Amino acid sequence: MYDKNNVFYKILQSEIPSKKIYEDGVALAFYDINPVCKVHALVITKALYVDFHDFVSKASPEEVGAFFGAVAKVAKLLEVDESGYRIVSNIGKDSRQEVPHCHVHILGGEQLCQSSK
Repeated sequence: MYDKNNVFYKILQSEIPSKKIYEDGVALAFYDINPVCKVHALVITKALYVDFHDFVSKASPEEVGAFFGAVAKVAKLLEVDESGYRIVSNIGKDSRQEVPHCHVHILGGEQLCQSSK
């Protein structure tokens, strides 16, 4: 069940400011306040989904497609679309998901560490 007492919901409601990169009907993108690399942005759904699994289980195919279209637009705006970037979505406590709202991290702008195999 979605809990509206989270920072991303408050950002969507303009109760907490963010450094906005992009916004459309399904997504909002902004810079992470604790970046782990040179380019670190968050893209969140405007609809209220707890995590990626909740999103793809309940959203329409059009909404899912529009969200990932927004992710691609943000990567281009951040100028990492050609050099490369990583998309990360933490789902649940074992992944250390910190905010219970569907979002992806866009990481790039430098050589990233090799992902675990």
